[in-house]
Amino acid sequence: MNPSPPDLADYAIDPARTPGRAHPEPADPLRSGFDLDRYRVVHCTAFRRLEYKTQVLVTYEGDHYRTRLTHSLEVAHLAAELARALRVNAGLAEVVALAHDLGHTPFGHAGEAALAERMRDHGGFEHNRQSLRVVEYLEHPYPAFRGLNLMAETRECLATHATPYDDPAQAGPADRADRADRDDQADRMPPIEGQLNHIADRLAYAGHDLEDALGAELITEHDLSAVRLWSDAAGPIRQAHPDLPVLAIRRPILDALVRRVLVDVVDESTRRIRQLDPTNADDVRAAGGVLVAPSEAMQADLSALEAFLHECVYRHEKVAEMDARARRLVAEVFDALAADPTQLPPRFANRINEQGIHPVVCDYVAGMTDRFCQAEHQRLYAQA
Repeated sequence: MNPSPPDLADYAIDPARTPGRAHPEPADPLRSGFDLDRYRVVHCTAFRRLEYKTQVLVTYEGDHYRTRLTHSLEVAHLAAELARALRVNAGLAEVVALAHDLGHTPFGHAGEAALAERMRDHGGFEHNRQSLRVVEYLEHPYPAFRGLNLMAETRECLATHATPYDDPAQAGPADRADRADRDDQADRMPPIEGQLNHIADRLAYAGHDLEDALGAELITEHDLSAVRLWSDAAGPIRQAHPDLPVLAIRRPILDALVRRVLVDVVDESTRRIRQLDPTNADDVRAAGGVLVAPSEAMQADLSALEAFLHECVYRHEKVAEMDARARRLVAEVFDALAADPTQLPPRFANRINEQGIHPVVCDYVAGMTDRFCQAEHQRLYAQA
């Protein structure tokens, strides 16, 4: 068993005191359990496919926009930074960030909405839950077990991951029941390493979607003038560079914005942790409330920024048009495969008798990249 890092707080997940893996494996002399989890996540096929899955702007719109892969890398950076500041397990925080979107569909939330609709009466679909299914079942590179056999705490954090960007209205009945279940067990919180991933995910979303929206000319600097987080960060930088276009200064502005939120989150979270005074990770789980969060004032500012993105970026005519096209594409691929399962690869078709046609087709379509989904649509409907 790996020794505990000397700088971990008492309330951190201790790699020397963990239930370990569902299938016991010998300790690695060079890696902690969470380092090995990271190794397995970044080498799995689902992680590689994130490179060609849409974040907001579809991947064929340009080479400079975020994908699900770059989003996951940015979340991992923020999560590790928060973990070090809060003296918890950065290795665990980072692997949760890297794995949190492994279950995401092609074409971002438009693809998710299409699958949620098709799965409404068949168990529902939600990409966070699908990410857990990916690491526990769908990835199977090792003959001795299904899944990646990740550490218990990694799977715990993935099972409880959620942000305001995850829309429960898109989910099916079973998924909404699953969410209600979590609400009913509010006294069972994720460890700090899981909680900080929620805010890292939110902050990565807000920062990179602003940057991409400016680059795509979906919004202007003037549009952002009423958004407090942006204007507070932009003021000194714009004053120092009054003649530069916003695209030349958006990065330092966003750096300042992200830094402002991170400092606030560390300060507020430290206050909450001190107030609780947890002596171990189980005290955090039993706290009955979130410990890693922004202050009330920062929460209001962050929510205002997210509302701006929702109204001016995600509902932008150009994005809405791409989303509608993508949603139709994913739905039609699902329908064609459900109607003719012989079109599925054998490794999926062989599971139908045991799991049912809809869950199997859902697993297959959810794993597709944008471009493979387009190619499958062309293949399936060219035969019609």
